[in-house]
Amino acid sequence: MSSPNPPRPGQQPQPPQPLPGVETIVAVGSGKGGVGKTTLAVNLAIALAKLGHKVGLLDADIYGPNVPLMLGTSAQPKVLADNRIVPLEAHGLKVISVGFLNPGDKPLIWRGPMLHSIIRQFLGSVEWGQLDYLVVDLPPGTGDVALSLIQTVPLTGAIVVSTPSDVALQDARKAIEMFRQMKVDVVGMVENMSYFVCPHCGQQTDIFSRGGAEKTAAQFGVAYLGGVQLDPEIRKRSDAGQPVVLAGEDAEHAKSLYEFARRVAARVEEIEASAAESVIHIQ
Repeated sequence: MSSPNPPRPGQQPQPPQPLPGVETIVAVGSGKGGVGKTTLAVNLAIALAKLGHKVGLLDADIYGPNVPLMLGTSAQPKVLADNRIVPLEAHGLKVISVGFLNPGDKPLIWRGPMLHSIIRQFLGSVEWGQLDYLVVDLPPGTGDVALSLIQTVPLTGAIVVSTPSDVALQDARKAIEMFRQMKVDVVGMVENMSYFVCPHCGQQTDIFSRGGAEKTAAQFGVAYLGGVQLDPEIRKRSDAGQPVVLAGEDAEHAKSLYEFARRVAARVEEIEASAAESVIHIQ
């Protein structure tokens, strides 16, 4: 595959360009690793597809591309004669991941310019077709990949994932501030591993505390997208390549994830309606 070159020093960078046929681009990020960001991104994408939308999933977590494992696929995408990439299809999604190109346990040791090139290629050279949503799973933190994404395409908004713990919330606040500084709308915060329900007695336990993300969302004036329980079934199904939302909206283990997906869809509608009103007002 050919790699587009990032702007040279002193060269005026190209402004973000919309992806033809892609209506909404939503990034899923977190301030730190280990909060279940990819699990939520994958289940969000599938839930949106199950709710009737055309959805693509871009695994931009270059250093830890876990999407292929969670979707249960390891095939390599086709590259056409003109260097256009055909995404794989899994569980009703169009999917691309660096994990398809670099399978196994060999790490990718890349610097900033290389990261910028692969992100631009995955966005601009992939045959996404017509999509209602493109969900982008970002690596944790506030580094090069998130910046490259924001510089390449106009994001509809970003979701910040956190657990209720103070350590995770401290880093989540940095992620919110990064998106705001880059003029990206924050769709909202979601609290993962929010609580645990004992399968034997039904008692609810707040293992990582609870409610921290909701309080932080209120503090920063962003929407709270709900809490997803700490559920061994979610982990087990993800490891097996059969994400829990495949069981449908009425499945006990998938309910909180579908509630999260519906809140995301509602917030995206609000953001897009607000943007349309701003354009009309300017005109």
